[in-house]
Amino acid sequence: MHARMANPAYLVPDAGHAIGALMRAIRHDMEQGIVPASTLMLAAMRGSQVNGGSACLYADTAEARRAGVTDDQLITVAAWRQSPYFTEAERAALALAEAAARMNDRSGDAVPDAVWDELVEHFDERQRATLILWTAAGNLFNTINNIIKDPAGTTWN
Repeated sequence: MHARMANPAYLVPDAGHAIGALMRAIRHDMEQGIVPASTLMLAAMRGSQVNGGSACLYADTAEARRAGVTDDQLITVAAWRQSPYFTEAERAALALAEAAARMNDRSGDAVPDAVWDELVEHFDERQRATLILWTAAGNLFNTINNIIKDPAGTTWN
């Protein structure tokens, strides 16, 4: 299986630089512990699952392991609501990721008030900003990878 074309971020250099700058900013917050890396990676995995992004899910899973996500969490993240392996804060991040990935599936609020309220309960404004940008970036990567059919096992080096 091969991608339809080279990654557009490499073909439009200014776009690649802008995406890289965004990711460096978000990763800085991750490295500083603003939001635990494991929480961000769980959210990324769930967004990639919902979006059907195999390349992103592959990369997210590998990074989640490095961030300390447990095997129980990796195995059950698709069914996180019924799984006992997630904290309330992780559940709030997963709900945001899922709502953001399914925005076009609902009328009305893209992110329901109940999801937002739960996020506010567990994360301060800076943390929410990091989660939102992380989720949006993941959706961008899933969109690009799905359009060009980038297969699992490839990475954006």
